[in-house]
Amino acid sequence: MRVVIAGGGNVGTFIAEDLAKAGHDVVIVEVDADRVAQALAQGEPAGVEWIAADGCEVSEFARAGVDKADVVAAVTGDDEDNLVISLLAKQEFAVPRVVARVNNPKNEWMFNEMWGVDVSVSTPHLLTALVEEAVSVGSLVRLLSFEGGRARLSEATLAPDSPANGKDLAELGMPRDSTVVAIIREDHVIVPRGDTVLRGGDEVLVLTTPDAEDDVITTLLG
Repeated sequence: MRVVIAGGGNVGTFIAEDLAKAGHDVVIVEVDADRVAQALAQGEPAGVEWIAADGCEVSEFARAGVDKADVVAAVTGDDEDNLVISLLAKQEFAVPRVVARVNNPKNEWMFNEMWGVDVSVSTPHLLTALVEEAVSVGSLVRLLSFEGGRARLSEATLAPDSPANGKDLAELGMPRDSTVVAIIREDHVIVPRGDTVLRGGDEVLVLTTPDAEDDVITTLLG
C-alpha cells in the first residue's frame, strides 16, 4: 500500500515509521526544507521517502506521487492546511482514502466528506472519550467516527441491572444497523458469536449508525 503523509512533525514521523515497518510504501511531504534535510541526513525513519513540498499547492503535492496513493494522511499542526490537503487529495488526485488530524476540537465539524475527509481523528475528543469510558458504567461512550460520521464505534460498560445481562447476542436482538464487534471481560477480549452471553461489567464495543444509536442504548443499557 502506498501512503502519503502530509506533515513531517512528531505525529507524521511516528505514523510513517510504523507503516514502513509494516512493509508499506511511505512518503512524507513536509514544507520545512530544513526539517527534510535533517531527516534525510539522519536516515530516519528508515525506508521512508521525504519530499520538501507544500501539500497545499497542487503542483508541489503532485511530486509525491499522490495520484498513485492508496491513502493520504493530513497530519500537520494546522487544521486549515489539513483541510486543504484533504480536499486536494480527494478532488485533484482521486485518493480512495483520506485521513485527517483535527488539532482544534472546535473545527471537527468541518472535517467531513465535503472537504474530502473520510476519517477524522480529534485527539482531544478521543482522550475525553477514553477518560469517560474508563469511569462510566451504564452509558454509551462514542470513541471514533468513520465515513463522515455515518458509522460510529462506541463502548458501553454493562451495569449489573442491564437488560442485556445474562442474555446471549442472538436472544438480545441488536438493532439492524449495529453490530457488537468485541467484548472485553476481565482484561480478556472475546470475539462475539450468537451464543455469547453478556454479563454485568462487560465492556461492549459496538459499531453503529447514528440512527440506530438510541436503539442500541435501549437494548444494552435500558
